[in-house]
Amino acid sequence: MGQMATPHCVGIVPSAGKGIRMGSSVKKQFLSLCGEPVLVHTLRVMQTCPEIDEIILVVPDEDRAFCREQIVEKHGFDKILSIISGGRERQDSVYAGLLSMVSPPDLVVVHDGVRPFLTGDMIRESLQLASQGVSAVVGVPVRDTIKSVDSSLMVTKTLSRDTLWSIQTPQVFCYRDLIRAYESAYRDGFLGTDDASLIERLGLPVQIIKGSNENIKITSPSDLVLGEAILKQRLEHADRTRI
Repeated sequence: MGQMATPHCVGIVPSAGKGIRMGSSVKKQFLSLCGEPVLVHTLRVMQTCPEIDEIILVVPDEDRAFCREQIVEKHGFDKILSIISGGRERQDSVYAGLLSMVSPPDLVVVHDGVRPFLTGDMIRESLQLASQGVSAVVGVPVRDTIKSVDSSLMVTKTLSRDTLWSIQTPQVFCYRDLIRAYESAYRDGFLGTDDASLIERLGLPVQIIKGSNENIKITSPSDLVLGEAILKQRLEHADRTRI
């Protein structure tokens, strides 16, 4: 019996946000994190992941030239074959990435450009699950007590943490499922908060891969401070293991 072919995998990195909550004139994906833009840290992990064949970077239209020169070419990210303009919403940006593909891949990895602390293991475990036809989303168990409230902020219910997870990226899908989910969402005028929610609408299986509390999204000044601490700790650990 012949060996199964390795799935062709394309990563989509939506990085078209304006970063209003950051309160900075510099967009959050370009802010410095230990001397390099947040986006560079994210792309470096995807670039070095052997299972990802190509990357589509989605950025604000006015930043395409900057990203090509100062992000992609400067750092040698040769897996990034296209830099395209994003849309108004994150969902629009991911869809633009899907539509830009010349030939459909087997699997699609969607990962937020401002989550610089993903790991190769997260990607590999998610890809393994998605290659079996089950969409994979990285997440962590909720640690805080979660309460449901009404419009006047009166508590209506305390939810069980046992069944609640905080969802992150990467999220990995079969291309055929994801493009069908996006087409359905746009037909119905549905706007999801993540890609998996579009898959769920079709009744397709979605399973969580346990991620890390370090896999934060850089959206506010406090996130940037925490990100600096996480990165410095990782760099110190890497230095110690080389000794």
